[in-house]
Amino acid sequence: MTQIDPVFAAVTAPGTPFELTQRDGLLQFAQAAPDLALMIDSARRHGDKTFLVDFSSEGAERRLTFEQVFAWRDQLVPMLHIRRGDRVAICMRNRAEWIVAFMAVIKAGGIAALLNSRGSPTELVAMIDDVTPALVLADSRRAELIREGGYTGRMLDLTHPFEGQEVERRAAEPVPDPGVAKAEDPCAILFTSGTTGRVKGAVLTHRSLITGLMTMQLSGVMVLHNMARAHGIPVETILASLPQQAALLVYPLFHISGLGAAFLSPLLAGSKIVIMRRWSAQEAVRLIEAEHITMFSAVPTMLWDLLHGARLGSADLSSLRNIASGGQALPVNLLDAIRAACPQAVMGTGYGMTEASGSLAQAVGEDFIRNRSAAGRVLPLAQMRIVDANGAVLPTGQSGEIQFRGAMAMQGYWNRPEETAAAFTADGWLRTGDVGYLDAEGYVFIVDRVKDMVISGGENIYCAEVERVMGEMPGVGECAAFGIPDERLGELLVAVVVGQGMDEAAVREWVGERLARYKAPGRVVISDQPLPRNDVGKVNKAALRSAWAALSGDK
Repeated sequence: MTQIDPVFAAVTAPGTPFELTQRDGLLQFAQAAPDLALMIDSARRHGDKTFLVDFSSEGAERRLTFEQVFAWRDQLVPMLHIRRGDRVAICMRNRAEWIVAFMAVIKAGGIAALLNSRGSPTELVAMIDDVTPALVLADSRRAELIREGGYTGRMLDLTHPFEGQEVERRAAEPVPDPGVAKAEDPCAILFTSGTTGRVKGAVLTHRSLITGLMTMQLSGVMVLHNMARAHGIPVETILASLPQQAALLVYPLFHISGLGAAFLSPLLAGSKIVIMRRWSAQEAVRLIEAEHITMFSAVPTMLWDLLHGARLGSADLSSLRNIASGGQALPVNLLDAIRAACPQAVMGTGYGMTEASGSLAQAVGEDFIRNRSAAGRVLPLAQMRIVDANGAVLPTGQSGEIQFRGAMAMQGYWNRPEETAAAFTADGWLRTGDVGYLDAEGYVFIVDRVKDMVISGGENIYCAEVERVMGEMPGVGECAAFGIPDERLGELLVAVVVGQGMDEAAVREWVGERLARYKAPGRVVISDQPLPRNDVGKVNKAALRSAWAALSGDK
């Protein structure tokens, strides 16, 4: 596809911003900056344009221009007191302070470790202990939880303004110049659970994150050029007529979808970001109308809520030009309903993962509509292959584990050499843990997951982690967690527990107190019968799923 597409050939030709070259055996952007800080600094040119619309802790609306956010960042950098390579943990709900914190850490040469702000005190401190940061940047509530979990290290609450004298004193001190990062230097650590049930930090380098961002930019440029060709209009004419784009931020910023697609990509494009602290379908409709939102990317759960939970009759959603979804399959009936409600919007989907710094496949507009069951078309800089259980590469149309390689791949898992080695094949391909197949046009279709994971409402929940916590509950003999289909959430996490002296509410409360609340099973069946097992003694979850209706009494 990439070799014969004339638009792709034109926008990646030598001398263009997206010029491609082979380096270290991988296809890369020849003009890419080595340091994400340089790329972020380039957005300062947007000056007095509105960048962030947010609400303070007191509920007051805040509107910040690009220049104001950069000035805030510059004020924060000397307060960090860090050097290149120091890790800084960021733990906040979505808010302007989170964005400023990330920009400051990268400017100072630090490695931003992004904590799941929804975690319990124990989970938060476990992540902090894993990366041993020089500093933690938090909001007031998360600071309380972290201290409650027993952390005694250095922490700044960015939701409390610094004393004026402290700001002046720090500003007067010389700030060490971190220099320019090497492309292979660590840039950010994003936490993801694994089949062991223990969190691990995926280390994204400056090169991998920048490759992910530039790949998104390249996709947008190709859509623009294809639009120009279809209508016989110069690209420059289209660009000149476009108003400032506006994105509604609903993904958590500690997710790769929040960090890359919902924050860094709009920042570089000069777009406005409107931050939602808490999801509400009716509030989303109000903001889309009031802020003239043009780009809305959300998990299917939120799109369903928008259609069924909001009063759309009198709402003006005409500003929407792009609606995208990721994190789980987009049901065809949902797609049709969204197109009916917003016929003017271009639909899109994608497939990716934290370890890939974002997307590996995308499909937008007609590319998406004509192949709705696909997860997207493999992006130009990603190499993808399908292998069987023995590692043999399978032909087009046959299902197996999806593996990829490319400049967007993570460096590894922080301080986890064995798990890093297990994640990569001997010849350098990264195992996704997903089962799927490729067609002749380069579309990828996801059919299953090797990893024992449930995606509920766009959140990844690892069954092993939930099972580990349930297994620590007094009276539990054995347990199993798994997902069942759910129209609103995509999947609902449920559990079967074998034990004495407990009930469903107690199990849910036990898990909810020790893990993030969304990880607690939505339904729990207490059984007095042993769990079914296969020939090698592992719990047979396929049998449990088949028996769920009978076990739970659901019809």
